[in-house]
Amino acid sequence: MHLYKTSQGNLIRTQEHFYAVNEDWDTLINRDGLYAHLKSFVHESNRMSHHTGNQWLTEFILPPIGTQEVWAAGVTYLRSRDARMEESEDSGAADCYQRVYEAQRPELFFKSLAHRVSGHGQSVHIRQDSTWDVPEPELTLFLNSAGTIQAYTIGNDMSSRSIEGENPLYLPQAKMYERSAALGPCLWVIEEPIFADTRIQIDITRDGVKLFDDSTLLSRMKRSLTELAGWLYKEMDFSSGAFLMTGTCVVPPNDFTLQAGDIVNITIEGIGTLTNTVAVKSSPK
Repeated sequence: MHLYKTSQGNLIRTQEHFYAVNEDWDTLINRDGLYAHLKSFVHESNRMSHHTGNQWLTEFILPPIGTQEVWAAGVTYLRSRDARMEESEDSGAADCYQRVYEAQRPELFFKSLAHRVSGHGQSVHIRQDSTWDVPEPELTLFLNSAGTIQAYTIGNDMSSRSIEGENPLYLPQAKMYERSAALGPCLWVIEEPIFADTRIQIDITRDGVKLFDDSTLLSRMKRSLTELAGWLYKEMDFSSGAFLMTGTCVVPPNDFTLQAGDIVNITIEGIGTLTNTVAVKSSPK
């Protein structure tokens, strides 16, 4: 089932049918057995018209987040490790990425508060003080307050490679700024864990021309999803749950950098496609 948050209310889409859910978003998703809850709701509720359901998704869709924090895991794929080592070669810090890739403890970092998160169809930002910017497609987990995976969504972990490459201690500035994270278009709520052979794909277009197109499989991740979730919740509590981006699996070539107006499409099998347009934050007046 696909669960959407919209400005008109919450919406379930299943087997091409739509159902409105009149329940607080955080209360709705932060429970054990979310799939069973939604399945029961669908069986007991009246369908919404296809016209209205599609209108909600076309005109009123929001990022599928309430008051939750967004966190991220780094260097969980071999390609991500190699990219981090390449960008930090001049600073002499490349070895730290090799060490964290092989370590028992993963890299985890805070990514965003909910009000800075973009949704499907909204813009994501590149920093004006950065010279090398990329989108990072990531399977993203929704974990309830008990730390249990309840749903999956698509994440775009926007990143300044020039700033992080200059010094790893600049990671917060490279990763955390207005509209540096996107989630959507929905929460994919399924009964069984996501398949390891799930494909994650990204393409980037500029002026109607596709500049980059690549994909990989979730099975290429070095760490398990439950392992990452366990480390995040080891010493922290999240009363409304949390979102966890699970690492970058596809990286554009080193000679590529995003520009304002670029369109980024990230597709994960089963979930759908998250589309964002690249922009630059307006200067304060």
